[in-house]
Amino acid sequence: MNDEDEHPLRYALVNELHARPSPRLEAPCTAVFLAIKEPKNAATRDRERDVAHLADLVGRHGAPRPDPEAGHYSAKLGRHRLRWESHTEFVTYTAFSRGLPPRPFDPGVGDIFPRDWQHEAPGKRVAAVMIHVDLLPEDPEAILPRLEEWFAAESLASVWVLDESAVVAGDFRVDPAGWMRFAVFVRPGTASGRIGRIIQRLLELETYRAMSMLGMGRARILTDQMNTLEPQLSEIVQGMADDSRQSETVLHDLLSVATRLESAATQNSFRFGATSAYEAIVRERVAALRETRFMGGQMLTEFMSRRYAPAMRTVKSTERRLAALLDRAERAGELLRTRVDVWRGEQNRELMLRMDRRADLQLRLQHTVEGLSVFAISYYAVGLLGYALGPVAYAIHLDKAVLLALLTPFVIACVWYSMRRIKARLHDDHG
Repeated sequence: MNDEDEHPLRYALVNELHARPSPRLEAPCTAVFLAIKEPKNAATRDRERDVAHLADLVGRHGAPRPDPEAGHYSAKLGRHRLRWESHTEFVTYTAFSRGLPPRPFDPGVGDIFPRDWQHEAPGKRVAAVMIHVDLLPEDPEAILPRLEEWFAAESLASVWVLDESAVVAGDFRVDPAGWMRFAVFVRPGTASGRIGRIIQRLLELETYRAMSMLGMGRARILTDQMNTLEPQLSEIVQGMADDSRQSETVLHDLLSVATRLESAATQNSFRFGATSAYEAIVRERVAALRETRFMGGQMLTEFMSRRYAPAMRTVKSTERRLAALLDRAERAGELLRTRVDVWRGEQNRELMLRMDRRADLQLRLQHTVEGLSVFAISYYAVGLLGYALGPVAYAIHLDKAVLLALLTPFVIACVWYSMRRIKARLHDDHG
């Protein structure tokens, strides 16, 4: 096949489907996970800093340096297998190791990610997870004492997953060392690929849950802002009925509120959109586990509906409230424009009436001036004719005064007719 016939992105896009396969794990084992995000403008961050931070970690263990353009990386770091992935807003580090520590959820297991190295990260931790993977005893009820010891009973969720091939348990709490704990007990003989998929879905579940909850923080801040702006907007709308208030003052107040609302919408639109997308992923990951109830315990869907769903509803409610306030501000602007247009219409009508009266006066004055002009021009014309025709009157023995009296009506008629012709010609030229 000719390569020229291929779309330039075809192979890159196909390879992207296989770039992040689920790990293949054997029980017992431990997984340690970090998700790091820059606090601001994470989507447009300098990704070279992420790769440099990864290079620092793998360099401490003598592993190959990552490609500067890489979006994912995998290497062996001592007894750990490291997986690194770059996402839109965050990067993730996952370290898998065979076996279990002498003490379950020993914080020392997380030393694969040293404290000083985490402190130098180009961002902050949004998720830190430790997963304890062990074999399920023949009597599944035997794990209940361990779950009671490891997790808080009031928030513990424990379920069968993937057709009862494993039990997943966790309380979604952060322990004193900063890790969120999950325990996975797999039936003997469970395929390594299936174990890897369970672990990956749990990690994604917690990561996207944490990322979606960032919208809750924004919603609380935005709610305080809207609690201040909404009464101001209501006062402005109610004040529009007061004709004593100047439109310029109302417009200034409305622009101030509308600008702050628009700024809030711009600043939070990405976060609210991302929250909605992350929430959808969380629900997909829970559904993909195909959970069923274990020993009468709380299920993940129940935990989510009681603890997680209300937070997401709050975010959506805040987003809708902001959109409603923006609509109200826009409608208030339209009402104000209507009020100004009506006022301008009244002003224009009064102006036109004044102009009509002024034009009428000017027309009357023009007619008066025209009459005076006719007489003035006629006066001077008769005078000139008197000088010109004086000798003629003398020759025909006609009194000069009589001659001027006879010429006066004729001169006036000629002047009047000439001015009418000039006025008609000017009118035709401008018409």
